[in-house]
Amino acid sequence: MSGSSHGHTPAAWTGVIIAFIGFCIAGVFMVAAQPLGFWVGMVVVLLGGAVGGIMRMMGLGQPKQNHPVHQVAGEREPAGAKG
Repeated sequence: MSGSSHGHTPAAWTGVIIAFIGFCIAGVFMVAAQPLGFWVGMVVVLLGGAVGGIMRMMGLGQPKQNHPVHQVAGEREPAGAKG
């Protein structure tokens, strides 16, 4: 995936960081046996996904034409080629 720049965008990084913070919150409150805090952490996880998706729609994600899955076989760069 590193060859296709998968996830190397502001939208991806922001969404993952927010989700990671949510998992940390949920984990702390799960160990502390506080269900309300756990569910708050899970809401933060979902918020991370929503923020990442909104940022992608705003143009801060990877454009589809740059992703190898959306390219015609003849238009793709050879594996390992950097441009």
